[in-house]
Amino acid sequence: MSRRLLFSGSVIVSGFLVSNLAAASAATPSNGPQADTSEQVIVTGTRDPHATARSSISPVTVISGAQLRSTGQADIRDALTQLAPSITRPDMAGGNANLVDAISLRSLTADQTLVLVNGKRRHGTAIIADYEGPQTGTTPVDIDMIPTASVDHVEILQDGAAALYGSDAIAGVVNIILKKNTHGGTVQAINGGYEAGDGFTTGETATYGFDLGGRGYFDLSAEVKHQDHTIRVGPDNRVNAKLNPFVGNPQSTRETIGYNAGYDITDVLQAYSFATYGHRNGEAFQNYRTPTTAPSVYPNGFVPQIALSSNDFSFTGGLHYQLPQDWMVDLSTTYGGEYDSINIFDTINTSLLSDYGNTQTRFHNMSFDDTEWTTDLGVRKAFQNTIFASPINFAIGAQYRYDTYDVGAGEPNAYYGNGPEAEDGLSPISISHAGRDVTAGYIDLSTHIVPKLQIDLAGRFEHYTDAGDTETGKVSARYDFNKFIALRGAVSNGFRAPSLAEEHYTSLGVLPTGAQGILAVDSIAARLLGAQSLKPERSTNFSVGVLINPLPRMHFAVDAYQINIRDRIALGGNYNGEAAISALAAQGISISNSVIPADVSAQYFANAASTHTHGADITWTYETLLPNQNRIDWDAELNMNETKVFNVAADKNGNALLNKQGIGYLSTYFPKNKLIVGGHWFGQKFDFALHEVRYGSALSQLQYTSGANAYSNTNFLAFQNTPQWVTNLQLGYQATKRLHLAIGANNVFDAYQRKIPPANQYLGVYQYDYTVEQVGINGGFYYLQANFNF
Repeated sequence: MSRRLLFSGSVIVSGFLVSNLAAASAATPSNGPQADTSEQVIVTGTRDPHATARSSISPVTVISGAQLRSTGQADIRDALTQLAPSITRPDMAGGNANLVDAISLRSLTADQTLVLVNGKRRHGTAIIADYEGPQTGTTPVDIDMIPTASVDHVEILQDGAAALYGSDAIAGVVNIILKKNTHGGTVQAINGGYEAGDGFTTGETATYGFDLGGRGYFDLSAEVKHQDHTIRVGPDNRVNAKLNPFVGNPQSTRETIGYNAGYDITDVLQAYSFATYGHRNGEAFQNYRTPTTAPSVYPNGFVPQIALSSNDFSFTGGLHYQLPQDWMVDLSTTYGGEYDSINIFDTINTSLLSDYGNTQTRFHNMSFDDTEWTTDLGVRKAFQNTIFASPINFAIGAQYRYDTYDVGAGEPNAYYGNGPEAEDGLSPISISHAGRDVTAGYIDLSTHIVPKLQIDLAGRFEHYTDAGDTETGKVSARYDFNKFIALRGAVSNGFRAPSLAEEHYTSLGVLPTGAQGILAVDSIAARLLGAQSLKPERSTNFSVGVLINPLPRMHFAVDAYQINIRDRIALGGNYNGEAAISALAAQGISISNSVIPADVSAQYFANAASTHTHGADITWTYETLLPNQNRIDWDAELNMNETKVFNVAADKNGNALLNKQGIGYLSTYFPKNKLIVGGHWFGQKFDFALHEVRYGSALSQLQYTSGANAYSNTNFLAFQNTPQWVTNLQLGYQATKRLHLAIGANNVFDAYQRKIPPANQYLGVYQYDYTVEQVGINGGFYYLQANFNF
């Protein structure tokens, strides 16, 4: 590790010194696809139409589409994780959520980050994360259902913004801005695989822009990606062989298509529309079953696989209208949703086999659907005045949204008796049909009080038919002492309404030998176990930052933050025995008298705790101009944060809702810090990017799977996932004016997380804590890439 770090650091430092010696003789424009994204006009976190990332009153990072595609990743999620230190994501999730791609900001959960597309709210996934881990209960945006080729750039607002955008914007906002090309196109191909020899990945994208008679644009994008399984396991101690492939990434094939269009109907009226559609088939290995399970069907044992078929869509249509006296009106509607069908194959139902002498090997287990229909009306105007140093930017608007969430049962054989091995289907008692109305209004005022001082005041009111009313506000300010240094800060409050899935999801499996699962929080059984109706999560955000521009083309910023969140929603309690049996009986769910009471358990989602998160985002960029139109873009970014849990809540019967592991999921399963440092050199024909990524330590609370404390819910092992360095590099060659070729590696030295102790390795198979959001478990990935412009 030390040799690798010395090598990477030597390249970066020596290159920086050489580039500065040569910079004095560089007078020609820089080469390469992107120079300084901080000068780009932004639309996130502000209603000022002239704001740039560098002049913004709030910390906004802009990542260009070219930067995304230069990472060698075929997914938006994985590319952003390499480029933005405040973004984390799990390398592997458990259960059905293993097939959903989500991101988190500032070590909070994925549903505490709001995702927008062209400034419009994006719907979440229909699949709730019902496995135990830091993302339990989330139904975040499945971000990779948006074609990578369609992305012009991504704006990341690293500050609370519920007063501007509403629910979910506690940690910040990720706004994906789509291309508006009127001519030309690009095709890209990426092919690669892992050091371990698996996980072959191929991704092809294409985009083309059309001119609409000189009055508009129509940009069309499409993408196809396939990834094979990765398997990262130890020998199964039942058979002393690596026959259990559970730990690793699923196999998936994804096709997405999208467009972005705008047309000037008149000089003052513009119509716009954008849409995406994505389809994914995924297959995730489950735990190996030995030959004794069903020797007549699988004499060598078998590995069930969960199969997900997902259809995701979103459509937006709207009008921009310029009224007399420069009033600007924006009216739009967005309808989006996701339909998921979950099956299981290469399995059996032992009850069918026992009762009828045969069993099918593929079952339809369940389905999930969700939709969001949002209509927005916004009006803004810049009022000229003689009191302040700039016009007063005034914005006011209203929003109406209708959300739905549906859970469908599986086929009867999927919940007959014991159900299929690995995952039994949902029975009719788990069916759910839920909906709610959301109405909101907002107002925003911003101006320069004096030339050096700008302020922004924002307020918002929202009403949820299921969660009640909430009021949020934000006060932001920035003072520019001169062109070299500025200060900025903000105080705001925010909220996240409980998702319909958190309120209504049920996954209770009743078997001849027991029962277990999750109860809807408002069900009779959950109420008897101490459940109370879910309240919105509420936050208070504080931030202060300093911006320094010591040299031309060099920018430095430090933004410190504190986020206090009350009533965080988590999977709470673990009720078993007679109490669980009595509660289920009150709801009309009978348990056989032959069942051992300890084999009946239930949980529900609850407002389980409050947390305090503090940290800082530090960024440094420098563009070095070299002779012959060469250029080096240097960058260093660091996120530091720490979350502490306080005030663990109790149910109405006085029982604590979180154990030590549950507390850890909310606080220590994310890296304490994440550093990205490196540079990208652009020459005449060649270009070379090298970045080091350091993931700080993360603390797991591991359950024992053997010994005296096996499967204890009170005794856990505090396990330190030690810091890890990852080296990413790419060498590119401009073969022709239109064709660019590249070879690269992510995690070139094949770094892994620290292995967990044998006493915590289930069956000897689970060698890593795959729920922790650190360096990951897959190791080095190596790829070839080709881009062709036409």
